[in-house]
Amino acid sequence: MEHDVALVDDHHLMRSGLAATVNSLGGFHVSLEAGNGQELVEALQLLQQNALPLPSIAVVDLNMPVMDGYQTIAWLRANTPSILPLALTFDGNEDAVVRAVRAGARGFLLKSTRPTVLKTALDSLLLTGYYYTENTHEALRTEAVQRTREERDRAEVLARITPREMEFLLLVCDEAEYTYEQMAERLGIHRRSVDNYRISLFEKFDIKSKTGLVLFAMRWGLIGPSA
Repeated sequence: MEHDVALVDDHHLMRSGLAATVNSLGGFHVSLEAGNGQELVEALQLLQQNALPLPSIAVVDLNMPVMDGYQTIAWLRANTPSILPLALTFDGNEDAVVRAVRAGARGFLLKSTRPTVLKTALDSLLLTGYYYTENTHEALRTEAVQRTREERDRAEVLARITPREMEFLLLVCDEAEYTYEQMAERLGIHRRSVDNYRISLFEKFDIKSKTGLVLFAMRWGLIGPSA
């Protein structure tokens, strides 16, 4: 019995070569190819509308235009949970592993992987629902590492800002454009204390101006959509 596999990769030559490899492994057959996540979604929806069987596994490149691998894997988890996503990438850095697993990837492979390892991964997905190597386990072994580097850096930045400094910083970024005197009044403190908060933030993060404070807050997601 052959299990159907979907391949999603925007590089046609890479996808063709991978399809030939999968088809030569035995027990697997590439039944669907797509150049990005959106193409995959449309193909799967068409299969569903016609009551046709879905692939058992989707091998998904993480770096694609239109709809990247992370978005694609998240869509598969939400809409077609029977399809097991296997993330594929040139770059096996820790952040990529964490993001892929968070999105719903059941396994992670480098594009340089040998066919025998690919076969092991596909077999493991069918048998256990997962394929995680030692490197993947290492990247996910602690709560701290389960965050991306950006998230860890942000947490370190936030840990260095006192609650009062944060209140001051948010007032600096307020659309009302308060003066330092108005900030002191709103915080119920002396103007000198406001200056101390400003100087403290300047020294901690090498900031030179009020505009710099606003840019700093935007950079670390303290204001805006990610705040």
